Amino acid sequence: MELNSQPPPLVWVVMGSDSDLPVMAAALQTLEQFEVPYAVSIASAHRCTDYVLDLAKAASSRGVRVIIAGAGLAAHLPGVIAAATTLPVIGVPLASGPLVGQDALYAIVQMPPGIPVATVGIAAAQNAALLAVRILGSSDAEVAVKLQQYAAQLQAGVLAKNHKLQELGYKKYLEGMPSK
Repeated sequence: MELNSQPPPLVWVVMGSDSDLPVMAAALQTLEQFEVPYAVSIASAHRCTDYVLDLAKAASSRGVRVIIAGAGLAAHLPGVIAAATTLPVIGVPLASGPLVGQDALYAIVQMPPGIPVATVGIAAAQNAALLAVRILGSSDAEVAVKLQQYAAQLQAGVLAKNHKLQELGYKKYLEGMPSK
């Protein structure tokens, strides 16, 4: 975590490997969209445990209010961080290995009593960032307004698609959709 970031980070996004960055970038982009300052780190719960614990213990004093931790396979990173801080931790299970993220999902969601980790879907880094923004918005009116605007944009997009469907009918609508 960058110690001298300006402004101080409100969200710390951490992942166990640089191979996680393509997925976790969605969280960073979402935080940027909401103008939420963040720090980002690569720190393995297994390969540099003391470093992870030091960062987790210091996060609150550095201004961090929410932590997003992405991990695959055994996915211990979110739980190790949650054990070392009282800040909210959001785990992002990453699709890797023979179980394609199911092992990570189960590892993160099955935390023992007293060490909670909020968990989003496999590779759902954008939702992790949106959850972090909602947590921040519960005590920051400016962030709350941005969330309301975001929700209004989502609604407008769905209503526009429905209007187009009603206007064209489903067959013509399908013809205009990109093929998968």
